[in-house]
Amino acid sequence: MRFPAPAALRATRRPHPAWLFFAAALLALGLTLHGPIAQWAGYHAFADARSWLGLPNALNVLSNLPFALIGAWGLWVHARAPRTASAQTHRNAWWCFSAALTCTAFGSALYHWAPGNALLVGDRLPIAWACAALLCAFLSERVDERWAGVPALAAAFAASSAAVAWWWFSEPHGRGDLRPYLYVQFLPMLIVPFAIWLRLPILGAHALRNGTWWAGLALYGGAKLMEFADQTVFEALGFTSGHTLKHLLAAAAALVLLRAALRPKALPERRAAPSQAAPLGGRSAATGGPNLPERRAAPSQAAPRAM
Repeated sequence: MRFPAPAALRATRRPHPAWLFFAAALLALGLTLHGPIAQWAGYHAFADARSWLGLPNALNVLSNLPFALIGAWGLWVHARAPRTASAQTHRNAWWCFSAALTCTAFGSALYHWAPGNALLVGDRLPIAWACAALLCAFLSERVDERWAGVPALAAAFAASSAAVAWWWFSEPHGRGDLRPYLYVQFLPMLIVPFAIWLRLPILGAHALRNGTWWAGLALYGGAKLMEFADQTVFEALGFTSGHTLKHLLAAAAALVLLRAALRPKALPERRAAPSQAAPLGGRSAATGGPNLPERRAAPSQAAPRAM
């Protein structure tokens, strides 16, 4: 398979989508060459450990509520949507994304109730599912709608589950490796902006606009920054921590994307074909009135002045 020259990528009218898979392969190669990435020491020691009404780590637990509300709303909207063939395939990925958000709310809340590796797998597994569903939704809009089909989604969920299982089974032996999980989580953050930069054409009327994807990426990027600045944010603000803000920003990113994906789509207007003039005395289809012969405008040249 031949690729266009890099300088001509954005100049071509329809860039080849194989560049996306080339970028995904480069990311996988980079992680492979990097070597195992272990979970850092003190991962479970969050900055804000305050309790409220007997609830440990209260804000980190309660800040998962938006995931549950947004996910349940997405499932409810999907259940009420009309079952048209064109929309159903598109909505499959977003239904899976909504279900993964709901599972994330419960898995993350349980983990933050009692942080530890025993419950961390229940937190990471639905996050990996959400990332896989999101990537399938985007590829169905820019590459092929079959990416939102059941076979592709099933394969994506199996791969993301295997990525978490890789860490889960290697962690107790002191050889925990987060590379597959990080690959699943960060792959959408690589593919989405790269595809937009390539100007891959949007497929179908149900696709999200570029600005919506950029907004979701910005919010999720901010969430990851808050995760790494957990202690710093807590010391600066005092009333909340970076990890709590991470939950809220990630939920906001999900809401932006899901709201745009599940909004009612207006039917595209059909352009009326130029109609032939009806015979004199007939009825006009546009106005319902009689068809009158058009008056030709007189020449705009000024008449000569009388001498």
